[in-house]
Amino acid sequence: MACSRDVLLELFPYLSALLIEEVERRPDKVVLRTRVQAKSGTCRCGQSSARVHGRYVRKLRDVAVGGLGVVIELHIRRFRCENTACTAVTFAEQIAGLTTPHSRLTSLLRGVLTRIGLALAGRAGARLASAVGITVGKDTLLRLVRALPEPEVGEVEVLGVDDFAFRRGRHYGTVLIDMTTHRPLHLYDGREGEELAAWLRDHPEVKVICRDRSSGYAEGARIGAPQAEQVADRYHLWANLGQAVEKTVNGHRSRLAEPPSEPADTPDEPQVVQPPTELKIVTRLREQHAAAHELWQQGMSKAAIGRKLGLHQATVRKLVNAPSADDVVAKSQQRAHVVDPYVGYLHRRWNEGVRNAAQLYREIQEQGYPGGELAVQRHLRRYRTGRGHAPDPGPKPPSVREVTSWIMTHPDHLRDEDAGKLRRLRERDPEVDRLTGHVRKFAVMMTARHGDRLEDWIAEVECDSFAPLAGFARNLRRDFAAVRNGMSLPHSSGAVEGNINRLKMLKRQMFGRASLDLLRKRVLLAR
Repeated sequence: MACSRDVLLELFPYLSALLIEEVERRPDKVVLRTRVQAKSGTCRCGQSSARVHGRYVRKLRDVAVGGLGVVIELHIRRFRCENTACTAVTFAEQIAGLTTPHSRLTSLLRGVLTRIGLALAGRAGARLASAVGITVGKDTLLRLVRALPEPEVGEVEVLGVDDFAFRRGRHYGTVLIDMTTHRPLHLYDGREGEELAAWLRDHPEVKVICRDRSSGYAEGARIGAPQAEQVADRYHLWANLGQAVEKTVNGHRSRLAEPPSEPADTPDEPQVVQPPTELKIVTRLREQHAAAHELWQQGMSKAAIGRKLGLHQATVRKLVNAPSADDVVAKSQQRAHVVDPYVGYLHRRWNEGVRNAAQLYREIQEQGYPGGELAVQRHLRRYRTGRGHAPDPGPKPPSVREVTSWIMTHPDHLRDEDAGKLRRLRERDPEVDRLTGHVRKFAVMMTARHGDRLEDWIAEVECDSFAPLAGFARNLRRDFAAVRNGMSLPHSSGAVEGNINRLKMLKRQMFGRASLDLLRKRVLLAR
């Protein structure tokens, strides 16, 4: 479709000020040699002048056309300013919409590269620009992003506050979100309350603050915006409840297994049962637990224990905080395996005298076994010392995390099989039944906005025998008003968590270059 000159001038107004003298096509770019048609120029003081002081050629890069870069060679005149009061003796002519002082990029190309830098940062942005015919370095893209002005904050009535990690466990920052528009407003280093309080003093219009249960944010919100209602994040409340439930279930893990459906047959002849050997990882954890507790009782610090045993500080903390080795090895012993659904069949066939792993593998493969033969060999290896029978494994108990997920899931969303297992577990264990009841009452409070029932729920849990759940309830009292608001008001921190996920993506995209100033620009402007 043909395009008239009037349309071109409407799209590119600066063309009316230029005269194209020559067009040269090169292998990698197109060069336009142009000059300005105007007879005079205008100084920054507003004085017009036609006295030419000198001339030079200025090269400007423009957006690519047909995959080729575009270079505009513009013959510029330098005029002498006739205003005696002006501090500029001479000035170079500028073309509105095309040139800016000292720039080697047209305004259009600068805008395109800035948007690429905001979306993809340095290296990825440079690769995309190269694919469309624009050669640019990664540092240039980052400089363009850093040069952008930050947007105006405006009035904010509902504010979201949360932290994010520059380096997890060591260095954190804070992001503020407008919960009405879901737009990031501010990023700052650290997660203390002083800077939050200072920001809130500059924005007295804030009426509601959605936050996690951090004491620093609570204090900063109280000092900076005493008029605002603080709302605890329901996501973190539910996550903290899940941690308490998992610790409680872990204390009952020995009672999670269902009793055998029918008693095992007693053989007429005595059989030698070969006990299974303990897994290597379980043995190693028991030894590490014993060594860590021995050094801890000698007065060594956790850091010194880690250096002596060659363990990470998080592992040492886990070992020292566990009262018994069984608490440490529980997850390893409960770890699900692809052979687990077929253990009963393998046990029966082994005791019938079938000891060939390849044959047993083919038999369970016909029953739908999805794994490989090596996993079957590893399972049977523990029975191969001696000629004894394999011990009856009995029904494998569900893992602590499985039971926790059953308790924390809405009953209508549970699979029939899992719902049946949870029902049978509640019938034979009154404590698990009471625990499930407490969790479901808390869930009703959260979803139906019954914050007025929170005090009664806390009192009921504190009177029960579940120490981890009682600890969770006592912590709710420390931030009672915010927790009650979180269960009563419609405000949620979901938009904050979404922005945190986006921030993490941007941070990892700039790995090694994600300093606070650059990260702030991309978080606030890349929408």
